[in-house]
Amino acid sequence: MSLQHWLRYLRGRSRGGRSLGSRSAAALPYHVAIIMDGNGRWAHRRGLPVAAGHRAGAEAVRRVVRAARERGIRQLTLYSFSLENWKRPRDEVETLMRLHEEMIEKETPALNENGCRVIFIGSREGLSESLLQRMKWAEDLTAHNSALFLFIAFNYGGRREIIDAVRRAAYEGVDASALTEQDIARNLYSPFMRDPDLVIRTSGEKRLSNFLLWQSAYSELYFASCLWPDFDENEFDKALADYAKRERRFGGRDTCEAVSEDVDA
Repeated sequence: MSLQHWLRYLRGRSRGGRSLGSRSAAALPYHVAIIMDGNGRWAHRRGLPVAAGHRAGAEAVRRVVRAARERGIRQLTLYSFSLENWKRPRDEVETLMRLHEEMIEKETPALNENGCRVIFIGSREGLSESLLQRMKWAEDLTAHNSALFLFIAFNYGGRREIIDAVRRAAYEGVDASALTEQDIARNLYSPFMRDPDLVIRTSGEKRLSNFLLWQSAYSELYFASCLWPDFDENEFDKALADYAKRERRFGGRDTCEAVSEDVDA
């Protein structure tokens, strides 16, 4: 679906009879970030090993990347492995590492052909040399692309990112007493990343789980009840349509609202 088709689709949506046509251009998020949750539960419900759930989740990744590109999303961030995930059973961690290597090797050429730029955000500590080489290969091969920026949050933690940004600012010579939001923002893992407009989490859980804590301060949150392997183009469209209905005020006030004494965040 092209961007033009998607905008026409949004114009056809309504909320209580209220047309979205006048807001459709602004209703498409520039950056969508997704917490991909539920692979293990998906496998458990089917009597399958956890590895089968992760492989089914990889298929969902393919669907969503394609859908994001077709709908005109410019940046997509996928939370694929957190710093806390090292606490999982060793065989599961090893499976995830192998799967990431396979996915990078298999999917990068097609991503490159479709104008997607791959950027990994997170710590490189504790990763195997073969995985690090594949990550660098994917980033180098796609570095010239701009149709879709695909950020893979791998070995990632939001708190760790903020700490690293402060340390980098200090290394630059920024005095702690003079530290600003801009100092931290420019030292986050990727200078190309915009703050996400929409953060989606699957599996019905309603928390950020240490994901893009700095960047998501004013993101719209959407919680899908389905497990990640079942997340498809239709579920993605539901999230985008829900986002299109929202009024983003960033701490301000809608001009149509009656003035009150409440702090509106």
